[in-house]
Amino acid sequence: MPNISSVSEFLLLAFADTRELQLLHFGLFLGIYLAALLGNGLILTAVACDHRLHTPMYFFLLNLALLDLGSISTTLPKAMANALWDTRAISYQGCAAQLFLFDFFVVAEYCLLTVMAYDRYVAICKPLHYGSLLGTRACAKMAAAAWGSGFLNAVLHTTKTFSLPLCQGNAVDQFFCEIPQILKLSCSDAYLREVGALVFSFPLAFGCFVFIVVSYVQIFRTVLRMPSEQGKHKAFSTCLPHLAVVFLSVSTSMFAHLKPPSISSPLLDLLVSLLYSVVPPAVNPLIYSMRNQELTDALWKLISRCVSEE
Repeated sequence: MPNISSVSEFLLLAFADTRELQLLHFGLFLGIYLAALLGNGLILTAVACDHRLHTPMYFFLLNLALLDLGSISTTLPKAMANALWDTRAISYQGCAAQLFLFDFFVVAEYCLLTVMAYDRYVAICKPLHYGSLLGTRACAKMAAAAWGSGFLNAVLHTTKTFSLPLCQGNAVDQFFCEIPQILKLSCSDAYLREVGALVFSFPLAFGCFVFIVVSYVQIFRTVLRMPSEQGKHKAFSTCLPHLAVVFLSVSTSMFAHLKPPSISSPLLDLLVSLLYSVVPPAVNPLIYSMRNQELTDALWKLISRCVSEE
């Protein structure tokens, strides 16, 4: 990274100018972060400890909870520290690490959601082949492919972004380091660089999106042909949470990165970035536990066991 000597630190976006509002933001972020830690931590513990949840669907859900924890832990702790200590600074290395980790977790989660769509497709459309198509080794390979895709994408994007000379200052118009904001500081045309980065990631993102859509078209066609109302209810109870998580992740991310410049404003950009970087990791556990009776029972069993031991 040749320009490390020219820029030693970056200045992140401040949420407020007054000390009272800074502390308010710290308290709000702390509450969201603790809720995300609690929700995803409960899912991890429930899936790991309850043998009834040792199935491919919950194995992938466990991976999703790990990615959510990693994603929100990449952005919020630094934002909370800056709000608490009344500073905006983040080191060059810290910014590069934050950009790398956030890109890694987000892309890996998107790939994992694609794998989870395949899991639901096989379970509903090809139930007799479920055991052979989604065995232990196959599930491990698919999860590893999702994590590996995120890692490779993050390495390539981080290397490309921080290899550019930066001559537009060091103020980042975001509360964490992300690729579009760093590209704006480049000496070269930021718009062309951003388009180039999007084109590079487009085949992976578009391929995953098409796969999810096609999978759910087949799933809903199969579910609607089911004669049993109980079977339909069970199928929808496992599919709708996943579909809601996909919609939340994809819609907020697409709006953040593809919205027209004419409607862009600092406040809107900040709100949208909070939607796609903070809300999904905090809300995903709630979405998955609302209509999933097996997971809800396992969570209540886990909570009851902890309360009784005290």
